[in-house]
Amino acid sequence: MQPVITSLLDTDLYKFTMWQALLHGHPQTQAEYRFVCRNRPAYPLAELLGEVNAALDALCTLRFSPGELDYLAGLRFIKSDFVDFLRLFQFQRAFIEARAEGGDLHIVARGPQVHVMGFEIFVLAIVNELYFRRFDPAAALAEGRRRLADKIAHVQALSGESERTHPFEMFDFGLRRRYSGAWQREVVQAFAQQAPQWFKGTSNVMLARDLNLVPIGTMAHEYLQTYQALGVRLRDFQKAALEDWVQEYRGDLGIALTDTVGMDAFLADFDLYFAKLFDGLRHDSGDPVAWGEKALAHYARLRIDAHTKRLVFSDGLNVDKALSLHRHFSDRVQLGFGIGTQLTNDMGVAPLNIVMKITHANGQPVAKLSDSPGKTLCDDETYLAYLRQVFNVPPP
Repeated sequence: MQPVITSLLDTDLYKFTMWQALLHGHPQTQAEYRFVCRNRPAYPLAELLGEVNAALDALCTLRFSPGELDYLAGLRFIKSDFVDFLRLFQFQRAFIEARAEGGDLHIVARGPQVHVMGFEIFVLAIVNELYFRRFDPAAALAEGRRRLADKIAHVQALSGESERTHPFEMFDFGLRRRYSGAWQREVVQAFAQQAPQWFKGTSNVMLARDLNLVPIGTMAHEYLQTYQALGVRLRDFQKAALEDWVQEYRGDLGIALTDTVGMDAFLADFDLYFAKLFDGLRHDSGDPVAWGEKALAHYARLRIDAHTKRLVFSDGLNVDKALSLHRHFSDRVQLGFGIGTQLTNDMGVAPLNIVMKITHANGQPVAKLSDSPGKTLCDDETYLAYLRQVFNVPPP
């Protein structure tokens, strides 16, 4: 079988940034991550079980090469002791299991968090690529290239528009649900070459290194969710997570994720201290315009000049949605747009909506109360009800 993953750098930057923070702050945490497919695939994912297991076997043989470690060490926010840890690191096959149940594919990673958290992106890339290998590649690539050219043309058309206060800046966030690794490279390379004025980087660390681009990313929900089980008062978990982040990175990686328990609950914790320390906020669920207006109103209440801050949008974007949001907000605040599935898996074949999320830490359930229905992943209704009560979030 042609391997899906050949380098441990072929993952998102925020995996490394969260990994370092949790290794330094909470290396003893035990965690569980579960794979879920949220939509109906064209054929049962259980059919991929043998290939998935073979790909996981191969993944667990990989190590970071000296050149890869040198690249990571050259990122100013990556610390030397973390690079030393990665020099020894290898995924342990005993910590991840894939099985079939009916037509469904179940994948669970369970063990020390600093040894299992890295599985997520690789599992999603593996399942995606194996799934799409069964479709006609010639037809998919022809349609994908046609759509890619159209996207690039839409972005290039910005050169004919009147200049706004803040420029349009977009990044590739499409690793997790990409059609294939080779296709993601082609897409990123095309944007970097044909729209460099607007295309500012990629979350894929390997592509950033290979194509001399900026690696983009800060934190994901798993980082904040982990703090629900780390011994702080539940009401204070967001503040504890943000404080540890500030202490770890001291001014670097300053975009905070807002929707672990909803934007309103986040803003209640995001006081003047955090608002000054963080460079901006990332949107990942709910109505993006309403979210952006709330963020701007919050900065205004704190008497912070929004022109010094950045709002990053990353929820289900395509190029047209990003351009629309840019036109709405770009005269008031700096912006960034992380485009994922619609950049790297827009091939004329319905993409999979797959995730692999943390479900437990230290034996306790953890959860996200998303601003978008269907994104909450927790089957412990008692805990969800308690979390909603603590943060005054109405049930969906």
